[in-house]
Amino acid sequence: MKKIQLSFIAMLLLGAVACQKNGSSPSMSSNVSNAEAADIAAGSISRNSNGVANVSDDATANASLVVSTHTACGTIRSDTISRKSPAGSPVTYSYNLTYNFTVNCSNNVPDNLASSLIYSGSFSGPHVSSSNSGSSIFTVTGLLPAATTFVLNGEYKRAGTFQSKIDTTNHGNSNVDIVVTALTVTKSTHTIASGNASISVTGSVPKKGSFSYTGTLVFNGDGTATLTLNGTVYTINLADGTRIRV
Repeated sequence: MKKIQLSFIAMLLLGAVACQKNGSSPSMSSNVSNAEAADIAAGSISRNSNGVANVSDDATANASLVVSTHTACGTIRSDTISRKSPAGSPVTYSYNLTYNFTVNCSNNVPDNLASSLIYSGSFSGPHVSSSNSGSSIFTVTGLLPAATTFVLNGEYKRAGTFQSKIDTTNHGNSNVDIVVTALTVTKSTHTIASGNASISVTGSVPKKGSFSYTGTLVFNGDGTATLTLNGTVYTINLADGTRIRV
């Protein structure tokens, strides 16, 4: 009888090992993959999905206006923008944005521009679609005419729903938080020259549970950013949000 019990236990153990090798163990249940989390992150970075690159464009354009028009200290300006993708675009998007800009001075000389934003909208790309809303707060320095660059520091947030196109069973809620440090934009070309950020991507999928990824961003100065997410490295195109695993 003991031999039969031992044989039965051995069979159960072998079965558990086989399940783990096949990826069917409950502890290895499929949830949002690293690549899918990278797609969600890319949507919060690129221009065609109202990401950080787009917000930096708007903030520095207004900073340029402050310089060129000699805007008075303490001036507060509000701006409402609606953006939609061009017809036939491979990535479709539609966003409504409300900005507030404040000119801050030191010794009666413009020192920085405070930019705050609330937005809502949606986008659909090759790998993921999302409906979301969020906010950002940035401070833009480099307002003196002699400065050749603008430097942005601040935080960008996004929350909403997502639908993966890689695994259609992966859909649910997602949250992205990006803290940007020394994002440098060249005044003459309005291109991102350098910068760093920390990023977190969290959320939940019905019946599958929650997911959490953290990492870093390095803006490379060539229209791309390097995203490292839970140790996996991607190159993100800042224009269209496409990702390539390195």
